Amino acid sequence: MLTSSNLGHACLPDGPWRKTIAAMNSDPGYLQRARHIVEEIVAPHACDVDRGQFPRTAMRSLGAAGLLGLTSAEDVGGAGLGLRAAAEVVELVGGACGSTGMVLCMHYCGTAVIERHGPRAVRTAIAAGEHITTLAFSEAGSRSHFWAPVSTARTVPGDKIRLDAEKSWSTSAGQADSYVWSSQPVAAQELSTLWLVPATAPGLSVPRPFDGLGLRGNSSAPIRAENVLVDASAMLGLDGGGLDIMMTTVLPHFQVLSAACYVGLVDAAVTGAVAHASRARFAHIDQSLADLPTIRAFVARCIVKRDMARALLADTLAALEGSRPDALLRVLEVKAAAAEVATEVTELAMRICGGAAFRKEVGVERQFRDAHAATVMSPTTDLLYDFIGKHACGLPLL
Repeated sequence: MLTSSNLGHACLPDGPWRKTIAAMNSDPGYLQRARHIVEEIVAPHACDVDRGQFPRTAMRSLGAAGLLGLTSAEDVGGAGLGLRAAAEVVELVGGACGSTGMVLCMHYCGTAVIERHGPRAVRTAIAAGEHITTLAFSEAGSRSHFWAPVSTARTVPGDKIRLDAEKSWSTSAGQADSYVWSSQPVAAQELSTLWLVPATAPGLSVPRPFDGLGLRGNSSAPIRAENVLVDASAMLGLDGGGLDIMMTTVLPHFQVLSAACYVGLVDAAVTGAVAHASRARFAHIDQSLADLPTIRAFVARCIVKRDMARALLADTLAALEGSRPDALLRVLEVKAAAAEVATEVTELAMRICGGAAFRKEVGVERQFRDAHAATVMSPTTDLLYDFIGKHACGLPLL
């Protein structure tokens, strides 16, 4: 008879955020604060978030700890840290709750654009942890081709811009304080222009709630804009400059941070599967699951895949920081690799844990569901493979 004991609370499986006091004290201050919030808030609320509850408490706590302003400039009150620090925090949070990790990922992506092109008042609010932002790029009309919005921006009297759009989904829809929003240019001939749109703008609506396979608490719902008026000064960058900002600012942040979230999720799945295999026993032969060579082989494959993804993530950050010639290739590769690893490892984790994996207390089934968002989130894995192939063959990406 197969038995298991000491499984613990359903929302608190063993996770990579758990460290000894000595190890925690060796972390930078921002990671110590992040780890505390993960242990005290993110992990205990992960099951509630998985039922569709937006992680408002966790985001407020991250804001109060200065982590929403981690990449904001010091002159507006932020920590002034870079993409590597953001990736470390997202990996940690994503390991405990994929939904919260992706909300934080998208906040950092929006923040990167606002830091370079947005108004000081919003930058200061983000740095103070009082403002959550996100991206609103995906559209029903252009689907995964995020760089080519079909939504419109038109000049109207009073130095205003009218925005009309059917955004197919936006993380934190209806929950964020602002959207970094894409549209067709007002007058330029290029593909897109970006705007900072307050969530309170009249004419914005969320026509239906998010109800997905995984990442159930990140509120990735559609957004409709009907005659939404913003000031002309809400433009981020130049008219027609959206594609350049997307490729030089948004793409590296999104690729690295989403990969970090999924590396964290994979690490948690491996940790949970190993813990279960080590303690679940066949009472009639007095052996654990881990005594089976097949299970150990599954565990080994998971560890190898996890470490490959983590090594690529580390090398991508090094390439960006060093302005290496292969930086763009690494940026294109890192999310594709993390997505493939996440789906493969979480499936293996389900097989390691067997029937117990279908129960909430092991935690693996949530990670399995969350992992499958990675391959279809734009830029999709298949689209990234096309980009990588074009890059390798010396062809333009677009």
